[in-house]
Amino acid sequence: MINSVVKTDDTEVAIAAARAGADVVRAMYGRLLTRIDKGAGDFATAADVEAERMILDVIRAARPDDAVLGEEGGQQGAVDAAVRQWLVDPLCGTLNYAVGNMLVAVNVALRGGAAAVVDPFSGETFCTDGETAWLRHEGGDVRLAPTPATRLVDVNLDPPFPSAPGFRAVDLLADPEFVERFRPRVVSTTLALTWVAAGRRAAYVTDGDDLSGSVHFAAGIALCLAAGCVVTGIDGAPIGQGGHGLVAAADAETHELLMSVVRSRR
Repeated sequence: MINSVVKTDDTEVAIAAARAGADVVRAMYGRLLTRIDKGAGDFATAADVEAERMILDVIRAARPDDAVLGEEGGQQGAVDAAVRQWLVDPLCGTLNYAVGNMLVAVNVALRGGAAAVVDPFSGETFCTDGETAWLRHEGGDVRLAPTPATRLVDVNLDPPFPSAPGFRAVDLLADPEFVERFRPRVVSTTLALTWVAAGRRAAYVTDGDDLSGSVHFAAGIALCLAAGCVVTGIDGAPIGQGGHGLVAAADAETHELLMSVVRSRR
């Protein structure tokens, strides 16, 4: 347990914003919510929209000059090299939420800086100032400590699959080397990344394009990096350099083991 962690004002803004969104998600849980079609099988609910509105209210009040990219509202404010940008996913795991599954998260990240991920139902808040990462829960802060001890690896099986047919995440589940070394789990929310940072998962693997600027992944990636995880694309290149997908591992050994399996499937 640590009594004090040096935090920037931006971290507190991220925490306050994510918690405001989480309050909405928790309050609206269990209601029959109309699905707002977004195309390609994706949808939002009134909870997504209202949670984002509350998050943006907090950010605008504290940082009126910053730009925001929201999952539901899109880009707000001009973005250039001199403008700071917040990335907001008000309800990561909408399908889970819509069918009464509590595996969801609320994500707020300042590009290149602070971030917060809140589990609306456990009350846990995962935070980073961009340098260190910690869990805030029930009035205390505990530094996140990644470990591969669980051998559990979350694999995102959701489309799109830009690396197919060379690589498909689903193929890992049947790979003998993967099965020998790890135990697969499937959690398609930011909780998967926060759990890697917190030592509850050994790793997380997903396909996709460059995910470093994604509202879905930015906060989780920031937490993993600050906690000391090894984070790359599925090609092994540093995240944010135009690669594909994501491999976030608790340590270098676990990352290399996963990369060897991934390379064998390409």
